[in-house]
Amino acid sequence: MRLLHIFLIIILIFNFNLIKANEIETENKIAKNLRCLICQGQSVYDSDSEFALSLKLVINNKISEGMTEEQIYSFLKKKYGEWILYDPVLNKNTYFLWLLPLLIFLAGGAIIIKKFYIRK
Repeated sequence: MRLLHIFLIIILIFNFNLIKANEIETENKIAKNLRCLICQGQSVYDSDSEFALSLKLVINNKISEGMTEEQIYSFLKKKYGEWILYDPVLNKNTYFLWLLPLLIFLAGGAIIIKKFYIRK
């Protein structure tokens, strides 16, 4: 009987550690996809600014409250705007951002083809 109790305690501790590790992994994933508004070009995960540290606490609290990753992103977008995300969603405000690389690629291809056929 005592062995069973010890076994159950070990399983509970192991499960608790797995849950906590999953929360930390989710928190880090979210922090890596958020732009620090104080530091230029750094993610919240990489930054040590007061803003980044407080945002990491907010993310941790939201995960503890049971919010999903998408709900946390939605909360932060409402509070800080679309710019806080490194990977913004495709909507009417970001069409140009998503289509610009494709337009540059097509324009470059057209220039190369034009130069190639002019030589002949």
